[in-house]
Amino acid sequence: MGINGDVSNGAALSPTMKRPIQESHSSAAASPRLSTPPPPGERLKVEPSHAGSSRNGRSSSRSTDIGLDAVDHALRREIGRQHRESTPGASPSRKRQRINGDRYVDFLTFFSSVLVADWSLIALFPRGLAKTSRQVSVSCMKMGRPRPHQDKRSGPRMGSFTIRELFENSIPQVSPPSMSPEHNRLSHGHATRSHTPPNGPPPSSLPSNLTPSTPHKNLFSYMSPRHSIAGHPTPSRTPQSRHGPNLDTRSEVYSLSPVRYGSQQLLLSPRRQPRAVSKVPYKVLDAPELADDFYLNLVDWGNANVLGVGLGSSVYMWNAQTSRVNKLCTLEDDTVTSVSWIQKGTHIAIGTGKGLVQIWDAERQRRLRTMVGHTNRVGALAWNTHILTSGSRDRSIYHRDVRAPDPWMRKLVGHKQEVCGLKWNCEDGQLASGGNDNKLMVWDKLSDSPLWKFSDHTAAVKAIAWSPHQRGLLASGGGTADRRIIFHDTVRGTVVNEIDTGSQVCNLAWSKNSNEIVSTHGYSQNQIVVWKYPSMTQVASLTGHTYRVLYLAMSPDGRVVVTGAGDETLRFWNVFGKRGGRMGEDGEGGGGSIRLQEWGVIR
Repeated sequence: MGINGDVSNGAALSPTMKRPIQESHSSAAASPRLSTPPPPGERLKVEPSHAGSSRNGRSSSRSTDIGLDAVDHALRREIGRQHRESTPGASPSRKRQRINGDRYVDFLTFFSSVLVADWSLIALFPRGLAKTSRQVSVSCMKMGRPRPHQDKRSGPRMGSFTIRELFENSIPQVSPPSMSPEHNRLSHGHATRSHTPPNGPPPSSLPSNLTPSTPHKNLFSYMSPRHSIAGHPTPSRTPQSRHGPNLDTRSEVYSLSPVRYGSQQLLLSPRRQPRAVSKVPYKVLDAPELADDFYLNLVDWGNANVLGVGLGSSVYMWNAQTSRVNKLCTLEDDTVTSVSWIQKGTHIAIGTGKGLVQIWDAERQRRLRTMVGHTNRVGALAWNTHILTSGSRDRSIYHRDVRAPDPWMRKLVGHKQEVCGLKWNCEDGQLASGGNDNKLMVWDKLSDSPLWKFSDHTAAVKAIAWSPHQRGLLASGGGTADRRIIFHDTVRGTVVNEIDTGSQVCNLAWSKNSNEIVSTHGYSQNQIVVWKYPSMTQVASLTGHTYRVLYLAMSPDGRVVVTGAGDETLRFWNVFGKRGGRMGEDGEGGGGSIRLQEWGVIR
């Protein structure tokens, strides 16, 4: 009766539903939403059965098909009614959504939703941030790791472009869940200890909007987007404003490019070009008998714009303005182990292999005095106005007042091996000393006990430089077994930063005009590197020496550096560019008043 009732109500038969009843039952159970409501005005017409069919229990073929279809349709309606009654919150008057899965699929929106989940997982697991970022950038942009000669800033630019295109102005931000004290206590327990799981359901580590769930409708149920203008679909009408139609030619409505206007501005924005540094020295001088000894300091550039070089047992002067060379002195039965100019004036200090310290007037080419005290070679010298400090292989440091008749005024003992690096910070009155015992010590003024003692290096500390741009910032470099540049805060006594250079650090010097530092290296690359501080990115890497670059000095104006190596050459590099002011006539390391007379060329 129920079947006849449904039939009499005019249920329509779909052409696709004429199949055996067993198949209809399985299809209805699997997908109850596939039934189609009968269109109005159509009635089911049942053909009368033949006379003999009732007696034999059989009907004709036509009536059999109609009866099976009617049963199939009635069962579908009953199952659909039960499904609607069992579903909570369903509205009986709710209209069926229109599904155009074969018309338009917005893959950009789909890919954005997937990347939102990945972005949230990255925020929840910060340890995998760098690796996942590289994987996403490689998979999205198909870009490999930039080569050293390529612009390394192209990666962040393309990453910003991709994020802007995918998320527009709404970049997902997911904060990681807070860890309870109990969770922290358990996480620090034994790694192999098993814990009893809680009775309740496990808490979800993902936000509620990212919890995966089974969709109750078709996955790709998209319609042609006609409601949005920012996402590039074609609008249904011309955008209007209160002054009339929107005629802004920069509007994305009229754009023919698949890239948004904001992304175009990002890609077209000018980039700051890196500073060009010449990779070739503008001058090369021969320096015969320049010692290939890591612990010596044989090159220094004075404030009078004269370069002093110790070669064997002699000291030579090179005038940067006239390019003339003169020999200052030759030691008898001794060798030159260090040279150092006073900050202001024409006096130069010379350390010898026998432990003597001589002071010469370079303008008059006259020796002023000889001071004793050390019992071995003097490899390091440093000036602080009228105070001359010397360090020796005998592990001692002497403070000498060149105005007093005494050979020394204070003796410092702290290093266990040869003292090979000395630098004064004249503004704060602090002295930094480095030794072959891998120690870096900071002495306050003329105190006989160190203020700070740093033991971070694992090799000899010869390279020492005080920053002229930041108070208390001290840079030091280690030898072959260390290869690091370490930055120290001498105000707090802490390590600020460090970088592994990959080769022996022989010398360090800060730029006077910019926050950059130059380092010279030995084994195994023999290069000169200019670093940008504090990022410690390489501005330039200069090569040319065939031996360790053991010596480094900077011109008074801070524009040129000169390097010396065991290959017995001095090379001049225009590294830091010109500074405002008049330079020398030939453009070679100007600055400073030239008080010294022109010397004749050595034959």
